[in-house]
This record gives sequence, structure tokens and C-alpha cells, in this order.
Amino acid sequence: MASRFRRGMRAYAKDGRSYTVETVEDGMVYCAAPGGAETEFPEASLMTEAEWAARADGRRDGLYGRLKQARAYAAPAARLDRAGCEQLLARIERLSPGILDFAAFTTATRILEDTGEHDLVAGLSIPKCRDVFDAASPEARATLLAGLLGAQPDALVDAARLGENLLRAFLDKGLASQAEEYENFCDRPRR
Repeated sequence: MASRFRRGMRAYAKDGRSYTVETVEDGMVYCAAPGGAETEFPEASLMTEAEWAARADGRRDGLYGRLKQARAYAAPAARLDRAGCEQLLARIERLSPGILDFAAFTTATRILEDTGEHDLVAGLSIPKCRDVFDAASPEARATLLAGLLGAQPDALVDAARLGENLLRAFLDKGLASQAEEYENFCDRPRR
């Protein structure tokens, strides 16, 4: 019987880890992990790329609806001025285009990791994450942004009122600890 796997194909384990197929012999698939480690699996315990996509699509269908319902997008604990939050979001987007996309994607990633669905992170759509983010109240979005930057939400809202230099300082300090993640995000395709 012919194997579903051929040399060079991607194979997926049930936990979502992907491997490159090296060879298939007697029902065993010999693979290399992304780091170069070699491993083997019974053929029945692996999925092809198409099988993995079909499995994940069933869970992905309601993903963005579940993200909207997540606790992170609920009303923030601190009482914030709605107009101030809207001003903050507009100014921060002008100062650093894409920062709100990063906040939306990072929020979605954290929600999925908290719910044990980390295998769906690779398939997240940045525009869809941003749509979920934009659907939240300005207060919730300002709170999420403040959390991303490691700032108090009310201090960040006040900084937007005081001027762009202070807001830029919040941005620089907040992104310094996440420089690599932000750089990787900027390289990610916008699909």
C-alpha cells in the first residue's frame, strides 16, 4: 500500500507540531523537527498538511467569534474616559502604524494560549484579529494596549492628552522588551 507521505512533505503530529518527512519505511515515518532533531512516528499517528488544515478549519470556523467573547475584550476593570481612549488610539496609530494590529494579534495569541489552542496561532489572520479588536469598546482596547506596553491604562490615556513625545516614550519603553516579537510580527504576511 502506498504511503500518504513522501520525502520533503510536511507532517503534523496530533499536538500540532510540524515535521519534515525524511523517509517512510514499513509503516514508520522518519522525520526531522524544525530544530534538526530526528524522530519517528507510526504513519497512522501523523497527518498530512491537507488533513491538518481540514482538522483545524473545523475549530477555526468559530474562532473569531470566540475571541470576541473572551474575557480580555470584556469591560475593563478601571474606569477610563471614553473620549480620552479614542484620542489615545488615534494618536498611537499615527505615531506607530501597525501597533494596534500588533496589539490585536498579541491579544488573540494570548487568548488562544490561555485556552490551550496554541496550535491555531499559526493560522491567525491579522485583519480578522484587528476586526475583533476594533469591535471592542475604546476602553477595552486602551486597556489591552496598556497591558501590551506594560503601562497603567489611565497613565497611558493621560499621556495621549499631554502630547506625542510622552506617548512615544511609552511606546519605546513598552516595545523594548518585546522587540523580537514585534519584529517577527512586522515580517508576518497580512492575510
